Amino acid sequence: MNQPNLQLAKKLNIAATIVSVIVLALVVVMRRIHFDTGIDFSFLPPFHASVNALAAVALMFSFYFIKNKNVEAHKKANFLALGLSILFLLSYVVYHLTTEATKFGGEGNIRYVYFFLLITHVILAAVILPFILFTFIRAYTGQIEKHRKMAKWVYPLWLYVAITGPICYLMLRPYY
Repeated sequence: MNQPNLQLAKKLNIAATIVSVIVLALVVVMRRIHFDTGIDFSFLPPFHASVNALAAVALMFSFYFIKNKNVEAHKKANFLALGLSILFLLSYVVYHLTTEATKFGGEGNIRYVYFFLLITHVILAAVILPFILFTFIRAYTGQIEKHRKMAKWVYPLWLYVAITGPICYLMLRPYY
């Protein structure tokens, strides 16, 4: 078995921390700042939901592959899930920097369900990003045991975020 590359891990951890701070700052700021680009980005919410749903599918395949000891397929599924999540995040930031937020118009108990899903989705999405990156870095740099320990709790949270995003979109869709 190859030795873990701790020097690379240290550099990647610094980069992951910087990226996480920048993304968190962008998400906070994007609700307060709007740019008028003259471009209609209203096509993006269904794209976001689709990309998030595909990331969830990739994560489920990743889990299936590792349970069946297919490490190479597991790696590919994780790269795909991470790539889809990055694509989602970039698109999501563009959308929210350029487009006013859509308000949920549902009434009754469905309103509580929607806001529960939305709030847990947003909080976990904000919190989980650095841990997704650190878990990925552990595997990429050969720290497999540390990767496994982190993945046991990061995976279900990432999957929850990837699934609840499209559910929130579907619940909000009638109000776009």
